[in-house]
Amino acid sequence: MKIGSNQRVSGRSYLDGQCLIAMPGMTDARFSRSVIYVCAHSEDGAMGIIVNKPAADTKFPDLLVQLDVIPSDELIRLPSQAERMQVLRGGPVETKRGFVLHTADFFLESATLPIDDGICLTATLDILRAIAIGSGPENAILALGYAGWAAGQLESEIQSNGWLHCAADPELLFDDGIETKYHRALGKIGIDPAFLSSQAGHA
Repeated sequence: MKIGSNQRVSGRSYLDGQCLIAMPGMTDARFSRSVIYVCAHSEDGAMGIIVNKPAADTKFPDLLVQLDVIPSDELIRLPSQAERMQVLRGGPVETKRGFVLHTADFFLESATLPIDDGICLTATLDILRAIAIGSGPENAILALGYAGWAAGQLESEIQSNGWLHCAADPELLFDDGIETKYHRALGKIGIDPAFLSSQAGHA
Protein backbone atom coordinates (compact mmCIF):
# COMPACT_ATOMS: atom_id res chain seq x y z
CA MET A 1 0.00 0.00 0.00
CA LYS A 2 1.18 3.51 -0.69
CA ILE A 3 1.93 5.56 2.39
CA GLY A 4 1.18 9.26 2.61
CA SER A 5 -1.06 11.19 4.94
CA ASN A 6 -1.40 14.01 2.43
CA GLN A 7 -2.90 11.82 -0.27
CA ARG A 8 -6.66 11.84 -0.59
CA VAL A 9 -9.36 9.31 -1.26
CA SER A 10 -12.92 10.22 -2.23
CA GLY A 11 -12.27 13.83 -1.23
CA ARG A 12 -10.94 12.97 2.25
CA SER A 13 -7.39 12.74 3.50
CA TYR A 14 -6.08 9.26 4.05
CA LEU A 15 -5.91 8.30 7.70
CA ASP A 16 -2.29 7.10 8.00
CA GLY A 17 -1.06 8.01 11.47
CA GLN A 18 -4.57 8.61 12.84
CA CYS A 19 -6.50 6.53 15.35
CA LEU A 20 -9.86 5.01 14.57
CA ILE A 21 -12.34 4.88 17.47
CA ALA A 22 -15.13 2.30 17.34
CA MET A 23 -18.60 3.78 17.74
CA PRO A 24 -20.89 2.23 20.40
CA GLY A 25 -23.02 0.76 17.62
CA MET A 26 -20.10 -1.28 16.22
CA THR A 27 -21.68 -4.62 15.29
CA ASP A 28 -18.42 -6.55 14.93
CA ALA A 29 -17.55 -7.79 18.42
CA ARG A 30 -13.88 -8.09 17.48
CA PHE A 31 -13.69 -4.30 17.28
CA SER A 32 -16.02 -3.28 20.11
CA ARG A 33 -14.58 -0.25 21.98
CA SER A 34 -11.39 -0.53 19.94
CA VAL A 35 -8.82 2.17 19.29
CA ILE A 36 -6.90 1.33 16.12
CA TYR A 37 -3.75 3.06 14.92
CA VAL A 38 -3.87 3.24 11.11
CA CYS A 39 -0.51 2.16 9.69
CA ALA A 40 -1.41 2.28 6.00
CA HIS A 41 -4.35 3.70 4.05
CA SER A 42 -4.69 4.15 0.31
CA GLU A 43 -7.11 3.45 -2.51
CA ASP A 44 -6.03 -0.19 -2.17
CA GLY A 45 -7.33 -0.55 1.38
CA ALA A 46 -6.13 -0.02 4.93
CA MET A 47 -4.19 -1.76 7.69
CA GLY A 48 -4.07 -0.91 11.40
CA ILE A 49 -3.14 -2.14 14.86
CA ILE A 50 -5.55 -2.27 17.81
CA VAL A 51 -3.75 -0.51 20.67
CA ASN A 52 -6.13 -1.08 23.59
CA LYS A 53 -6.79 -4.84 23.69
CA PRO A 54 -4.31 -6.92 25.72
CA ALA A 55 -3.43 -10.38 24.43
CA ALA A 56 -4.79 -12.75 27.08
CA ASP A 57 -2.20 -14.66 29.11
CA THR A 58 0.64 -13.59 26.82
CA LYS A 59 3.80 -12.06 28.27
CA PHE A 60 6.61 -10.57 26.21
CA PRO A 61 9.44 -12.46 27.97
CA ASP A 62 7.65 -15.76 27.35
CA LEU A 63 7.27 -14.90 23.66
CA LEU A 64 11.00 -14.20 23.39
CA VAL A 65 11.69 -17.75 24.55
CA GLN A 66 8.96 -19.31 22.38
CA LEU A 67 10.35 -17.56 19.29
CA ASP A 68 13.94 -18.59 20.12
CA VAL A 69 14.98 -14.96 20.41
CA ILE A 70 16.67 -15.72 23.73
CA PRO A 71 17.15 -18.91 25.77
CA SER A 72 15.06 -19.22 28.92
CA ASP A 73 18.11 -18.95 31.19
CA GLU A 74 18.65 -15.36 29.95
CA LEU A 75 15.22 -14.13 31.08
CA ILE A 76 16.67 -13.00 34.38
CA ARG A 77 18.94 -10.56 32.53
CA LEU A 78 16.23 -8.88 30.47
CA PRO A 79 16.22 -5.06 30.61
CA SER A 80 13.29 -3.53 32.44
CA GLN A 81 11.79 -2.23 29.18
CA ALA A 82 11.53 -5.77 27.83
CA GLU A 83 9.95 -7.00 31.05
CA ARG A 84 7.30 -4.26 30.84
CA MET A 85 6.65 -4.58 27.10
CA GLN A 86 2.93 -4.80 26.35
CA VAL A 87 1.59 -7.59 24.15
CA LEU A 88 -1.67 -6.64 22.48
CA ARG A 89 -4.31 -8.31 20.35
CA GLY A 90 -3.63 -6.28 17.23
CA GLY A 91 -6.51 -7.56 15.12
CA PRO A 92 -8.12 -10.63 13.61
CA VAL A 93 -5.77 -11.02 10.61
CA GLU A 94 -2.57 -13.13 10.89
CA THR A 95 -2.94 -13.50 14.65
CA LYS A 96 0.22 -15.62 14.95
CA ARG A 97 2.36 -12.86 13.47
CA GLY A 98 3.91 -10.10 15.56
CA PHE A 99 3.99 -6.41 14.63
CA VAL A 100 5.99 -3.92 16.70
CA LEU A 101 4.67 -0.37 16.71
CA HIS A 102 7.42 1.90 17.97
CA THR A 103 9.04 5.33 18.08
CA ALA A 104 11.38 6.34 15.29
CA ASP A 105 14.55 6.13 17.39
CA PHE A 106 14.91 2.58 16.04
CA PHE A 107 15.06 1.81 12.32
CA LEU A 108 15.96 -1.26 10.28
CA GLU A 109 16.68 -0.68 6.61
CA SER A 110 14.21 -2.59 4.39
CA ALA A 111 12.26 -3.74 7.46
CA THR A 112 10.93 -0.65 9.25
CA LEU A 113 7.96 1.26 7.83
CA PRO A 114 7.85 4.96 8.79
CA ILE A 115 4.23 6.00 9.27
CA ASP A 116 3.73 9.47 10.71
CA ASP A 117 4.99 11.86 13.40
CA GLY A 118 7.88 9.69 14.53
CA ILE A 119 5.93 6.41 14.65
CA CYS A 120 7.13 3.31 12.80
CA LEU A 121 6.16 -0.33 12.31
CA THR A 122 8.60 -3.26 12.20
CA ALA A 123 7.60 -6.89 11.82
CA THR A 124 10.87 -8.84 12.04
CA LEU A 125 12.54 -10.78 14.86
CA ASP A 126 15.47 -8.36 14.73
CA ILE A 127 13.56 -5.69 16.65
CA LEU A 128 12.61 -8.23 19.32
CA ARG A 129 16.29 -9.16 19.69
CA ALA A 130 17.17 -5.47 20.01
CA ILE A 131 14.54 -4.95 22.72
CA ALA A 132 15.75 -8.06 24.56
CA ILE A 133 19.29 -6.64 24.85
CA GLY A 134 18.23 -3.08 25.60
CA SER A 135 19.04 -1.52 22.22
CA GLY A 136 15.49 -1.25 20.90
CA PRO A 137 13.22 1.81 20.58
CA GLU A 138 12.40 3.93 23.61
CA ASN A 139 8.68 3.18 23.27
CA ALA A 140 7.11 0.12 21.66
CA ILE A 141 4.21 -2.30 21.81
CA LEU A 142 4.00 -5.77 20.30
CA ALA A 143 0.74 -6.62 18.56
CA LEU A 144 -0.30 -10.10 17.53
CA GLY A 145 -2.26 -9.77 14.30
CA TYR A 146 -3.68 -6.70 12.63
CA ALA A 147 -6.91 -5.21 11.29
CA GLY A 148 -7.30 -4.99 7.54
CA TRP A 149 -9.79 -3.45 5.12
CA ALA A 150 -10.23 -4.03 1.40
CA ALA A 151 -10.37 -1.16 -1.08
CA GLY A 152 -13.15 1.25 -0.07
CA GLN A 153 -14.21 -0.83 2.94
CA LEU A 154 -12.97 1.52 5.66
CA GLU A 155 -14.50 4.53 3.92
CA SER A 156 -17.81 2.70 3.76
CA GLU A 157 -17.66 1.78 7.46
CA ILE A 158 -16.93 5.40 8.41
CA GLN A 159 -19.85 6.60 6.31
CA SER A 160 -22.04 3.99 8.00
CA ASN A 161 -21.23 5.43 11.42
CA GLY A 162 -18.86 2.65 12.42
CA TRP A 163 -15.81 4.75 13.26
CA LEU A 164 -14.69 8.13 14.46
CA HIS A 165 -11.06 9.16 14.16
CA CYS A 166 -8.62 11.31 16.10
CA ALA A 167 -4.99 12.35 16.03
CA ALA A 168 -2.57 9.87 17.55
CA ASP A 169 0.10 10.72 20.10
CA PRO A 170 2.80 8.63 21.84
CA GLU A 171 0.95 8.60 25.17
CA LEU A 172 -2.19 7.20 23.60
CA LEU A 173 -0.23 4.54 21.73
CA PHE A 174 2.40 3.47 24.22
CA ASP A 175 1.46 4.18 27.83
CA ASP A 176 0.32 1.51 30.26
CA GLY A 177 -3.23 2.82 30.70
CA ILE A 178 -4.80 0.41 28.24
CA GLU A 179 -8.17 0.41 29.96
CA THR A 180 -8.52 4.21 29.57
CA LYS A 181 -7.40 4.57 25.95
CA TYR A 182 -10.91 4.37 24.49
CA HIS A 183 -12.21 7.23 26.65
CA ARG A 184 -9.03 9.24 26.14
CA ALA A 185 -9.26 8.86 22.36
CA LEU A 186 -12.84 10.14 22.42
CA GLY A 187 -11.74 12.98 24.67
CA LYS A 188 -9.18 14.08 22.08
CA ILE A 189 -12.06 15.03 19.78
CA GLY A 190 -14.16 16.50 22.57
CA ILE A 191 -16.63 13.66 22.96
CA ASP A 192 -17.98 12.36 26.26
CA PRO A 193 -18.73 8.65 25.69
CA ALA A 194 -21.75 8.95 27.99
CA PHE A 195 -23.43 11.09 25.34
CA LEU A 196 -22.55 8.88 22.39
CA SER A 197 -25.13 6.55 20.91
CA SER A 198 -25.26 4.30 17.91
CA GLN A 199 -27.54 6.88 16.33
CA ALA A 200 -24.91 9.65 16.40
CA GLY A 201 -24.20 11.55 13.20
CA HIS A 202 -21.79 10.33 10.55
CA ALA A 203 -18.09 10.54 11.34
